[in-house]
Amino acid sequence: MKQAAGLLFSAIKLDRSARQSVSVQLYLALREIILTGGLRAGERLPATRTLAAETGVSRTTAIDAIERLITEGMLVSRVGSGTFVSDTLERQRPHPVAVVPERGAAEKPRLSYTINHAEKSYAPRAWLPHRPRAFITALPALDAFPLAHWSRIAARHLRADRSDVMGYGQPKGFQPLRRAIAMHLSAFKGITCDPEQIFITSGAQQAFSLIGKLLLNAGDRVWMENPGASGARNALLSEGAELVPVDVDPEGLVISDGLAKAPHFRLAFVTPSHQQPLGHVMSLRRRFELLKATEDAQAYVVEDDYDGEFYFGNAPHPALLSIDTAERVFYVGTFSKSLFPSLRLGFVVVPNRVVGAFDQAFMSWVSGPPTSTQATVADFMNEGHFATHIRLMRRLYKARYEALIAAAQPLRGVLDVQETTGGFHTAAYLAPGIDAGAVVAQARDRGVTLTALDRYCLNPISQKGLVLGFGCAAPDDIRGGIEVIRKLPEIERKLV
Repeated sequence: MKQAAGLLFSAIKLDRSARQSVSVQLYLALREIILTGGLRAGERLPATRTLAAETGVSRTTAIDAIERLITEGMLVSRVGSGTFVSDTLERQRPHPVAVVPERGAAEKPRLSYTINHAEKSYAPRAWLPHRPRAFITALPALDAFPLAHWSRIAARHLRADRSDVMGYGQPKGFQPLRRAIAMHLSAFKGITCDPEQIFITSGAQQAFSLIGKLLLNAGDRVWMENPGASGARNALLSEGAELVPVDVDPEGLVISDGLAKAPHFRLAFVTPSHQQPLGHVMSLRRRFELLKATEDAQAYVVEDDYDGEFYFGNAPHPALLSIDTAERVFYVGTFSKSLFPSLRLGFVVVPNRVVGAFDQAFMSWVSGPPTSTQATVADFMNEGHFATHIRLMRRLYKARYEALIAAAQPLRGVLDVQETTGGFHTAAYLAPGIDAGAVVAQARDRGVTLTALDRYCLNPISQKGLVLGFGCAAPDDIRGGIEVIRKLPEIERKLV
């Protein structure tokens, strides 16, 4: 046994250039050996001097790793006898999952009817990117974020009273953050609301799910822009909604199409400030049409304002919520685009008539983001950094959009980049006969990320194209990406 243990320990490889300390690496390696049965219950470990020699570490490091395992109960120390693998481990050790022989097709786990039904209509969602490059649509300009200001504020809160930082926090969200959001909406969006109407969520997707959970019964009909936001589509499907694809034109959602397909709808989902993914701004006429249709049907509207802060046109239209006099609009915002995605921080402004229902849900079973994160965002806003950042990003995104338009000019007629007045993505229409799927695949092989317009569609549309993100890529990267697109076989054959 001594020889076997020696072989096990000498096989441990420690990386002194890794972020984890050598002590932590040794602890994890020993833990893995014990859990996988390399050392059985009751077996004695060698002395710490021997362990240190066999693994090439100091005795202090070996003692630290052993003491951590003793604290966890995996090892027991007996005075005068040594250190042994705990006898209780045999009962607690995880057993390998038995492999069930296939009987024809692989058996699926039994899931709820709602999820089984929803899975058939989920929008395909690729893994969301975390490194900027042309033409990713989901990332803001991370290179321009004022991380120094953010780090200073975050450190201040992490040094605050532990009960404030580490406790459960306020159910509907940190009150100073809700007040800061209310002030921001008033100044930037023309929205007048009470902080008590604002609920902090773990991103916009949680807000969509909560709205669906509280308002929808299985099979309730929901107007959905086609093409439209894939994340919201999947969230509402998961709550049992029957999605009704409604056409979109340059004025936004076509209300007459929605009424023809589902006059008795329960919910309408729209992105009026910057239609996802086409980039249109909903006209004022359509906004009033939508509000009237909603009131007639005794329905509600979800206004998703995912990147509305970054309007760089002339005068932005008011938010849909700001002209809603019948209290039918849920306004959903997110800090994933205005700050950065890993915050997982969003909010929803709910009509007064349903504040009580949301209060009950947040008191009973909804959990929000960490208080320290919310407090950091609140101070970031109250100290003026947020407004400054928004103004800088508007100029930056406009410059990057203009770089895209200029770079793509030689491709007109084959790839027509559409005008937009905000955000950090826009649509680009392909000439007839070009396979968007082939373009996406060929670009991916050459290090450029493209997204086909079809991915956002519940029902197929006649116009084929791409969605190009320009926010996270520098102008040189944008120009380089367009040059890659120009040389793609599927594009090049149309240019000659």
